[in-house]
Amino acid sequence: MTRTTVEPAPTAGAPTGGGRTTGVRAGLVLTALFLVALNLRGPIASVPPLVATIQRDLGLGGVAAGLLTALPVLCMGLFAPPAQRLAQTVGRELAVAIAMVSLTAGLALRLGGSAVPLLYLGTFLVGVGIATAGVVLPGVVKEYFPERAGAVTGLYLVAMAIGATVASGTAVPVARAAGSWEVSLALWTAPAAFGLAAWLLVLRRAEPHRDARTTVGLPWRSRTAWLVSVYIGLQSILFYSELAWIAPAYEDRGWSGDRAGLLLAVFNLTQLVAALVVPAWSDRLPDRRPLIYLGIGCSLLGMATLVLAPEAAPWLAVAVIGFGRGGGFGLGLVLLVAYAPDPEASSRLSAMAFLTAYLFASIGPVLLGGLRDATGTFTLPFAVLLVVDLVQLVVVARLAPGRYVGR
Repeated sequence: MTRTTVEPAPTAGAPTGGGRTTGVRAGLVLTALFLVALNLRGPIASVPPLVATIQRDLGLGGVAAGLLTALPVLCMGLFAPPAQRLAQTVGRELAVAIAMVSLTAGLALRLGGSAVPLLYLGTFLVGVGIATAGVVLPGVVKEYFPERAGAVTGLYLVAMAIGATVASGTAVPVARAAGSWEVSLALWTAPAAFGLAAWLLVLRRAEPHRDARTTVGLPWRSRTAWLVSVYIGLQSILFYSELAWIAPAYEDRGWSGDRAGLLLAVFNLTQLVAALVVPAWSDRLPDRRPLIYLGIGCSLLGMATLVLAPEAAPWLAVAVIGFGRGGGFGLGLVLLVAYAPDPEASSRLSAMAFLTAYLFASIGPVLLGGLRDATGTFTLPFAVLLVVDLVQLVVVARLAPGRYVGR
């Protein structure tokens, strides 16, 4: 294999990650990155369209059902610092491979999901895999593509959105065809194994890139790190709450599982469009806040429609929410790269952001499930999400350009 050197185009006045000799072609890294990212939302998005069936079969309440979505998110927070330390020890490339092994194993266990302990153990392993990959991938982007961070981040966000769209749209039809919701959930074992195989090709050819072992810990004293973490946290609360309960909310209104699953697929599909366009567009702008405000505005408009007139235009409302959410979350991932002076700082910032953000985000699906049980409708739960969207405006106003971790 011919060795290549990735040479970044420095940005004036900003630290860069610096290209290094990688021993692996950029095209292979991009392809493997896409196939890995394809599995980072699909295993979660396949659950909500089947929640009513799972609840009925296993006798689960709203809180326990919400935990099926919340548990991976909780793992994404708790395992963020260990993932960063793993990258220090074995290198980012091997850390991603380990993440995919955990993800694949967890999905395979879902085949025995009629046994509640196996269902939750599989969900836990899925969360550990997603957590590890989620922390390490921004450092991979900073390492291999420092001058195209927005475009490459957009690429793997598109893959995540494709996975989520396919998973939510096919979960019920596959379960019906197979006569088993367990088979539908476990079906994602195949693309996860394929993503693992693709990443192993990168692992064989790449020189390991390890985060430097220093006494520098996570950037808890950095105002910039806290602003980014809170912003990603609010985005995550909103996304995972919507992912968990949009489909069940409309099943409560008499929709079939197929139709509700397609509604969730629209939510994920418009995220794909936003993920393709918005992060790449942000590479051209010195201040990303106008794009973030656009995303928040879309989310507010769509969610207000679901609260005040849920039957008026649900498809359009959910599409608008998805566009805002996809663009907003994509820009959050761009900030993990843009506000870090080097790949090691990006990994530390990612670990802190995901730890704090996903610990809070894991509360969302469970809280909304509890509010639904208490009130009998989704009006109050969705109104709570409107408030969270408004809080984002205060945080984003302080995310001025030119910030770096440490300031």
